Amino acid sequence: MTEYTAKTPGWLDWVQNRQEPAVQLPAGTVDSHCHVFGPTAAFPFAPGRKYTPGDASKFDLEHLRSHLGVARNVIVQASCHGRDNAALLDALDYFGDTARGVIAIGSDVSQSELESMHQRGVRGVRFNFVKRLVEHQSFKEVEQVAAKIRELGWHIVVYFESSDLLDLENFLANLGVPLVIDHLGRPDVATGASSAEYSTFLKFVERTEAWVKVSCPERLTITGPYATAGAHKVYTDVAPFAQKAIAEFPERVLWGTDWPHPNLRSHMPDDAVLLNYLMQVAPDASDLQRLLVDNPMTLYWDE
Repeated sequence: MTEYTAKTPGWLDWVQNRQEPAVQLPAGTVDSHCHVFGPTAAFPFAPGRKYTPGDASKFDLEHLRSHLGVARNVIVQASCHGRDNAALLDALDYFGDTARGVIAIGSDVSQSELESMHQRGVRGVRFNFVKRLVEHQSFKEVEQVAAKIRELGWHIVVYFESSDLLDLENFLANLGVPLVIDHLGRPDVATGASSAEYSTFLKFVERTEAWVKVSCPERLTITGPYATAGAHKVYTDVAPFAQKAIAEFPERVLWGTDWPHPNLRSHMPDDAVLLNYLMQVAPDASDLQRLLVDNPMTLYWDE
């Protein structure tokens, strides 16, 4: 294996031999946040990237979908592929109308390119503001992209850490396109779901009418997956944050596996076990139906 394709040292591989799911998902469940990586032989990672994940192909994603009982996926471009969306678009072509895509582009994209990608299932553009993962994102370029995608009805997905929201909120609130926020805005779980910081985030969501992904407890947790006895309860320190978002914005919350969980060092979740988290944050059947089916279908499939 060459240095170019070697996985970042210390980062864990995704679980291939998963348990059998103990949770039965509603018919039509959408995984609203997952990725495809490579395979590098066909879709090399971007030069200058800040990390290198292991391969996770469209066929691996298909197997995960079947194993968990997921009907549809939203595939999100990750920073390791840069603005080369070839692997994502190839996966969209493979899955057809059962998948949608969120890409990474610059202001140099043409309208004809956008229209072509729309036909292939793209519905959004992602901008990553997490400084340890990417270089600083140009506000001007984000504004230019927002202007180009507005007529297509696309949205912008933003990934940031909670401590950076103060510097971003006014800019994001004035983009003039729908916003989708990754991973609960990455709250500091140590401060608790009643913290001033998380209240500020929820007010921002209310102000902008943004959609929120209640995803990635494995990325946010401090205590780890099993802080309490019993494997049926996982990530109990993160659950109150998701519960609060679901209670306040029941029609604008989404869920995703974040498979294949790149950049993790402490532990790698079994995606079948990770489904138990849903039973904690949305125990009511109507809440679960909105979170997994109705909301993502409204955002990604209603034309």
